[in-house]
Amino acid sequence: MKPLRIVLLSCLLFAAAQVFAGPVNINTADADTLALELTGIGPVLAAEIVRDREQNGNYQSADALTRVKGVGQRIVEINRDNIRTSDTE
Repeated sequence: MKPLRIVLLSCLLFAAAQVFAGPVNINTADADTLALELTGIGPVLAAEIVRDREQNGNYQSADALTRVKGVGQRIVEINRDNIRTSDTE
């Protein structure tokens, strides 16, 4: 019974993260904001996104995040509704 509770709690926490995640501009957000707002993006990966952006320029689309090692299409799809590339979207 205990493993079932753990699975259910994990699912609930994942769903809550999806509901409360807000739109984030991936071209202006700092690493802390990226890690907070994007599901599947932790502090290390968020720092890599910022580093990549500084070295290679702004992202033209959500899909461009996949140029960062560790960010796959699945992470982009999970977060697509919350990813912005400008402040006017």
